[in-house]
Amino acid sequence: MSNHKNRRGKVLLKVMTWHIEPSEWLTKLPKYPFVSLREKKKALKAKGVKVIDFSIGDPTSPTPDFIIKAAEKGMELNRTSGYPENSGLKLFKQNIAKWFETRFNVRLDPDSEIFPSLGAKEAVFAFPGAIKGKYIIIPSPGYPPYYGGALAAGKLPWIVPLKEENNFLPDLSSIPEEIAQNAAIMWLNYPNNPTTVLAPDIFYKKAVEFCGKYGIILASDECYSEMYSKEKPKSLLNFTKKGAIVFQSLSKRSNMTGWRVGFMAGDPDIIQLFLLCKENMDSGCANFIQYAAAKALEDEEHVQKMRKEYAVKRKILNEALEKSGMPNRYSDGTFYIWQKIPQGLSSEKFAEYLLQEEYAIVVTPGPALSIPCENGYNPGEGFVRFALVPTEEDTREAAEKIIKAVSNIKK
Repeated sequence: MSNHKNRRGKVLLKVMTWHIEPSEWLTKLPKYPFVSLREKKKALKAKGVKVIDFSIGDPTSPTPDFIIKAAEKGMELNRTSGYPENSGLKLFKQNIAKWFETRFNVRLDPDSEIFPSLGAKEAVFAFPGAIKGKYIIIPSPGYPPYYGGALAAGKLPWIVPLKEENNFLPDLSSIPEEIAQNAAIMWLNYPNNPTTVLAPDIFYKKAVEFCGKYGIILASDECYSEMYSKEKPKSLLNFTKKGAIVFQSLSKRSNMTGWRVGFMAGDPDIIQLFLLCKENMDSGCANFIQYAAAKALEDEEHVQKMRKEYAVKRKILNEALEKSGMPNRYSDGTFYIWQKIPQGLSSEKFAEYLLQEEYAIVVTPGPALSIPCENGYNPGEGFVRFALVPTEEDTREAAEKIIKAVSNIKK
């Protein structure tokens, strides 16, 4: 603190000098992967270059009209409703229960086993703060908020690599006894982002048995459950409710990314803990948005249409990648393609190569979606992720450019 004086020496003002530093957990966070990609895209667009962006999983198709009309009705119905209740709108919870029973043949109590959220991202990030324990077991590659949420809650992340030779399933036997005994949560995500694979029944059974042995909460991110090509994915709740919680979102299913609405379902004791946490964090999702989401869950036609659109784009891009002579690729579920890159290049170098002005194709390097393990091994290295969100026309254009680009690499 310093004093300012006038010419006569009289003190006029005291000025405090602040030394502002980031919190400890914030310093440990890697840069969110899409920030640097966004900067590079802006630079190309500033030059007038057309960019075809496969990097971020944000659907470009509009939210269906019937959902927008439902939101308008929801506004009328909730003109004087005030703050929403954290526990959620009754209609939304009832429709979640109906949808879950129809889709997964799992019955849920709308009042005790369902909790609406502000999309899946904030729920995933906030969830570790509600649960006691030292470690959070996290798959890598995976969704960045698994890691960030663990750090923000004061937990220690334990990274389990998803390896190609293990069909991108975590090797539960690799988790040390000391970690398992002190873990609060283990994250699963199938269909998997970014590897796209589905988990077989035998794996779910092993995961339930493992977590039951150590009293670990099994948290399953199922936001891509409706984005399948052939096989319908199951839910963790098909195998257990006890000690289990699943996270769902309307973002991908109904092209509602900007609406920020989703839900959690599972063990009522876990739901209750998270409700206590959320009551101190926010006032819940707006009632008119929950009303619109409830109506979205009543309709499957728009979801089937969406799956067909992604199937067309998946076929176009897969055929181009195969024609170009690229190595293994994975596109079992989600709207991603997890592509192995040509030998001799790093993931980042390959992504930069596609991003040069001649091609202007944006993909996400695998390491940007991965947290390195204790030995420094990054399980995302050697891959890039394509998100099938550009239009069909742009996907066809990109397919031709990819064939040309890979051909030029080999020269």
